Amino acid sequence: MPIWRPANTITVKALALIWQDDALLLSDVFDDTGRATGMRPLGGTVEFGEPWRDALQREFLEELGAHITLLDSHFVIENLYEHHGVPGHEIVFVCHAHFTDNRFYRQDSLVFEESDETDGLAKWASLAELDAKRLELYPTGLRERISGSDSPTGRKSRLS
Repeated sequence: MPIWRPANTITVKALALIWQDDALLLSDVFDDTGRATGMRPLGGTVEFGEPWRDALQREFLEELGAHITLLDSHFVIENLYEHHGVPGHEIVFVCHAHFTDNRFYRQDSLVFEESDETDGLAKWASLAELDAKRLELYPTGLRERISGSDSPTGRKSRLS
């Protein structure tokens, strides 16, 4: 497992909140020992000159071969964090979205390609499941935002 450290710059990310009933599509976040410490929604880095909405569409197409529809509801989180003693700083655009192809909702997990060309695994997990497994929801502050006034609308079910 490659060792990752935050960049020494502010990075801009775009993440999609895709719901299936009370579960979000999330991927594991690991520490250096390979232990999962939390989960985060799928998305990725916004490239220079690229609007965040375009970046989010691109990331899903690159990683899953999937088209998504972005909803109007979005918010921004400034994520100041520390990973293995190294400070990180991100501006994260978070947007509610749906898969345009319902077959993605019929799968318990989805294999995707990470930016380093390794395989990742995304799975549906509820906030209660994260609590039961003592896993954080990243970025920090996301749980509070989706539990409050920014709660999702138009959730798709597994059988949609």
